[in-house]
Amino acid sequence: MELSQFDLNLLVVLDALLTEKNVTHAGRRIHLSQPATSAALTRLRHSFQDQLLVPVGGRMILTPLAQSLVKPVRELLLQAQAAIGTKARFEPMASRRHFSIAVSDYVATVFMADALAGIQKRAPHVTFELVPTSERAVEALEAGNLDFMIAPEIFASKLHPKMALFEDTHTVIAWKRNPKVGTKISLSEYLNLGHVAIHVGEGAGPNFDEMYLRRLKYKRRAEVVTHSFDVVPHLVVGTDRIATVATRLAKKYARFLPLKLISLPVAVPPMTEVLQWHKYHDQDPAYTWLRGALRAQAAMLLEHSIVSSDAARRLSGGSLSKVDQRCSAQPIEL
Repeated sequence: MELSQFDLNLLVVLDALLTEKNVTHAGRRIHLSQPATSAALTRLRHSFQDQLLVPVGGRMILTPLAQSLVKPVRELLLQAQAAIGTKARFEPMASRRHFSIAVSDYVATVFMADALAGIQKRAPHVTFELVPTSERAVEALEAGNLDFMIAPEIFASKLHPKMALFEDTHTVIAWKRNPKVGTKISLSEYLNLGHVAIHVGEGAGPNFDEMYLRRLKYKRRAEVVTHSFDVVPHLVVGTDRIATVATRLAKKYARFLPLKLISLPVAVPPMTEVLQWHKYHDQDPAYTWLRGALRAQAAMLLEHSIVSSDAARRLSGGSLSKVDQRCSAQPIEL
């Protein structure tokens, strides 16, 4: 097929058809009528000398050739979009760009709330949509339907660039009047007490700390399972259950909930939250600016943690609890 004889506008229709596997839905996706989309499919079939979509059992499926076209067609369109959308400069005060970012409610609470407040002052017309992290978020990033994702590094894609934002450790939380938990907790007590567990994402997979505990063959007794990090502290109050949460979140909720924070009795490595974006947006000035703004907020978060730990050391006469020692981590390279 000669490129000069092919209407490149058909690639947009082809991408929609490959994604939706339905003529009507594909038309809606790209704002074309059903007859116009059908006509475009006829032209595509002629150009590729292949049916592309065939009816099977009341639905349409992709032919082997169409299957092989899904990724290259999507990448070609992303490259074109990146080239067309790239501006020589990005003016934060004047820009009306919109960014979608996949984050957990934990990241939204301990990081994004302050980050977005700071960004608004520098880019008042830039808007954001925060969507939940899940396997679909990774797929959306791959497909170019998501601008950024913030997640633990172990969950990030290996195909696209990423940048470390901040680290966090894990802490056991319990109700202050929990009769079964003191200021310390043994491994045996930890495993035998009832837990409020966190499963994140549509597949309800294990959280960061759960993954490492499973590797060590430790099994916790989950009595309550939730999909929200922010709900966990509320679910332990008034009960004899415990939970394991990120230390920054534990400290935030301990300010206004009757919680006690206890050192985790098993070694779980620090969790590094990374910012990730599609490789085709790597040189986009708007993406570069936002990465810098989020990096600056991460530096402030780290500085605040160190200052808070120094203040705690002075108030306690120079000694820090194990929880505070783990929180005042050394600065990470950004």
